[in-house]
Amino acid sequence: MRPGRFGDSRARRIGLLGGSFNPAHAGHLHVARMALRALRLDQLWLMVSPGNPLKPVAGMAPLGERLASARRLEEGGRIIATDIERSLGTRYTADTLRLLRRRFRRARFVFVIGADNLCQLPRWKGWRRIARGTTLAVLPRPGFTRRALAGQAAAALRRHRRAPGALLAERFAPHAAWCLVPAREHAASATAIRAARAGSDTGERRGP
Repeated sequence: MRPGRFGDSRARRIGLLGGSFNPAHAGHLHVARMALRALRLDQLWLMVSPGNPLKPVAGMAPLGERLASARRLEEGGRIIATDIERSLGTRYTADTLRLLRRRFRRARFVFVIGADNLCQLPRWKGWRRIARGTTLAVLPRPGFTRRALAGQAAAALRRHRRAPGALLAERFAPHAAWCLVPAREHAASATAIRAARAGSDTGERRGP
């Protein structure tokens, strides 16, 4: 069942993997599967953003198209795609998490991000509030993992780092915990997929 914007009272462990999904690809599915397994989650939501404030509008496919690509990755009710941010009317992660906690009061949320997003986390609106109130799980990304672990966010949150298996074992107060999920890096990239498509289209137009 897809999450409704009005929430429910079920006690679940839910991973939130947000992004543009422009388009969704095998790398997103790899991250979702690794997070489900390592963190013992009940469900993982692929949260397709109506519009990422840190990404240019140019080249961004319509929301319906991106949501459709994410839904092709769904697996047996455990990995589901949703445009709940559109329903909530939010564009910033801090606002989305606040409303989700209010509507799904018994859920334990884990915000799942790639190492590239840990690098840029200090650029996000209310990033310290995000890290303080929501458990974070970081997945390795080619070219970013070492840089992320040596970066500003990891340094600021160093004493709150835990092993993946302990991440949801207890509630950490007054600050949420975070972890690096041990998983192989996946090289798939939405940027590369779009570039390959563009090159293919150009080749078709130039052909005989």
